[in-house]
Amino acid sequence: MPIWLALCVVIGIVIGTFYTNHFSGNRLNIINSGSNRLNNLLHIIDDQYVDEVNIDSLVDKAIPQILAELDPHSVYISAKDVQAANDDLRGSFSGVGIEFTIRQDTIHVQNVIKNGPADRAGILAGDKIVAVDGKPFVGKIVTNEEAQHRLKGPKDTKVKLGVLRYGQKKIKEFMITRGEIPQKSITATYMLDDKTGYIRIKNFGETTYAELLIALTKLSQERFTNLVIDLRDNSGGYLEKAVQMANEFLPKNKLIVYTQGRKSPRQDYHSDGHGSYQDIPLVVLINEGSASAAEIFAGAMQDNDRATIIGRRSFGKGLVQKQLQFPDGSMIRLTIARYYTPSGRCIQKPYVMGDGKDYEQDLYSRYQHGEFFNSDSIKHTGPAYHTGLGRVVYGGGGITPDIFIPEDTTNITSYYKQASMSGLILQFAFTYTDDNRLKLNNFKEMMELSDYLVKQNTVEQFAVYADKHGLQRRNLMIQKSHQLLERFINSRIIYNMLDEQAWTAYINLDDPAIGKALKVFEKHAAFPKKPEQKVPARQREKVAYGWTPAIHSPNVHTLIASAYA
Repeated sequence: MPIWLALCVVIGIVIGTFYTNHFSGNRLNIINSGSNRLNNLLHIIDDQYVDEVNIDSLVDKAIPQILAELDPHSVYISAKDVQAANDDLRGSFSGVGIEFTIRQDTIHVQNVIKNGPADRAGILAGDKIVAVDGKPFVGKIVTNEEAQHRLKGPKDTKVKLGVLRYGQKKIKEFMITRGEIPQKSITATYMLDDKTGYIRIKNFGETTYAELLIALTKLSQERFTNLVIDLRDNSGGYLEKAVQMANEFLPKNKLIVYTQGRKSPRQDYHSDGHGSYQDIPLVVLINEGSASAAEIFAGAMQDNDRATIIGRRSFGKGLVQKQLQFPDGSMIRLTIARYYTPSGRCIQKPYVMGDGKDYEQDLYSRYQHGEFFNSDSIKHTGPAYHTGLGRVVYGGGGITPDIFIPEDTTNITSYYKQASMSGLILQFAFTYTDDNRLKLNNFKEMMELSDYLVKQNTVEQFAVYADKHGLQRRNLMIQKSHQLLERFINSRIIYNMLDEQAWTAYINLDDPAIGKALKVFEKHAAFPKKPEQKVPARQREKVAYGWTPAIHSPNVHTLIASAYA
């Protein structure tokens, strides 16, 4: 009997192993064998490779390559970069509270955050930081990454800065206690005219919805009756914040967005009807830099026929990432689902797994193809869908605006391109600000400062500066691009002296998208209207003779709507 029992056990193990390997566990075995090969490879390298190898560094370089084989938005973030990656969306960071630029291997303080640690300690815009914690900090060691590493730090820790102030030769020392520095995602809130409020949102972070409510309250106090929400160059952020924001403008039970993936069941997000601004005329501005959560909001407004979308086709990111952290503090952002607008379209632009080159070149390809200048050049790679009112919209590559605004290249010259792309305009604007800070401090309002700068002929001063720094003077080109040069130069000086809202208000003065939005409000056309059904000529003849035209099938209706969109 013991022999028979032992024999049965052996036969059972053999049969079980056979079925496990060949039927029930193939996928798991593939994964296990793959991970075992990686572990074995790293062990062999660590044990036998000719030179000493930093295995952690090797893994940091290998994981991004693995994720790159999936899609363009699944990424690996090393432990040292996690905090920086999360700060923008978290709404704050711990540091000294300055905005700086690096020029000639030295940190120049560009702006000081009001009531922040540096402001309370006495740091001023224009100061040069030349030492940190008693050690010189100048020369090639000074990079953005290293400067942030030294200036940021845990709350309530101290850092000593050595500062060289304009007009002084002796270094002044400041002891600063680091604190929480707010990072606002809404960078401008003001009235475009006596009826129209304007809100610019640069990303969707943890505090975006709360900031939106504050901005709307501020505009309500100024009695706004129309609203422009500017999402141009908004790279996205948290989906939930875009949903909360859309809820403020939609009536009850309207679908805002839904997500779905292989392992992520469909999840719908609906409006609850508690939004306080469901009836206000609304225009949303987008461009090729508007992505992800910005496209969720714009898509929800467009598909629900709630707002007029103005600008250029958005980026086209319709993938949802989940953050997963490793024990060492590093993390991955892994794509787990796609999001879909209310009409059912996924606006993710096409990509080939493992080939990110074409994907990264997409915006440049659009530019070359002429899409930035002519709406007829837009290539729709996805099928047609319909809004609630029957307007045609497209998936497969961003949100196409209702009103197209071409990029204006009329007065662009090679001189202007070189001046802007080389960084010379930024360098000149900072130098001019530094040299004239005492005079410029007298101007507290954007328009006053703008009028003053026009009288100073900053374009001529820039031309002299640029000629000394390698950009040969071209008088005819300067004359042709004079307005563009003046706008760019003066906007940066205004930014340096005032704040981002003043900068935004200045560049909006002659912005064609803003001008078009104001005209839409004048015509009471912010709420989209149902498209007219155009009847073909032959059918019109039948109607004239008293014949009743047949009811179109859905497919024919779709074709007609597309043809006359």
